[in-house]
Amino acid sequence: MTDINHVVLVGHLTRDLGEDERSFGYVGNGQARANISIAVNRSKKTGDQWIEEANYFDVTIWGNQAVNLKPYLKKGKQIAVDGYLKQDRWEKDGQKMSKVSIVANSVQLLGGNGSNGGNGGDNYQGNGGAPRFQAINNNQNNSYSDNFNQDSYGDTSSDFREDIPF
Repeated sequence: MTDINHVVLVGHLTRDLGEDERSFGYVGNGQARANISIAVNRSKKTGDQWIEEANYFDVTIWGNQAVNLKPYLKKGKQIAVDGYLKQDRWEKDGQKMSKVSIVANSVQLLGGNGSNGGNGGDNYQGNGGAPRFQAINNNQNNSYSDNFNQDSYGDTSSDFREDIPF
């Protein structure tokens, strides 16, 4: 039986993804690697008060995803990370050390970046928000009708034969 190692986190970036070798670079085989850190806030009740508690996690993003996200990973930007836990072990000065980090399978940009007034990053203005794409239909000869009537549920008198073979 296979064990399960799956993590989903939503948090805010603690620093910009820079140009330095530690945060962004290419490994020996040419694959891109981005190392980021996110803060995940958690509320817990102590007595009658709610206390905010921040937890910090290191995340590694690999490949094209790291390259594509690089311009948008700015301090304060909210992201969702879907990935798995990885434990690194090493020995330093005769003492055994270990560190658990997250390897991202996918990263999704969310919300604003913390410095854009909370507009959710809907329009890219060079401030770390993701560009917003909108589908535009320029083809007038579509195979579907643009004047779809939502109230026509169950109306079988139009284009469909009643003896559909399935």
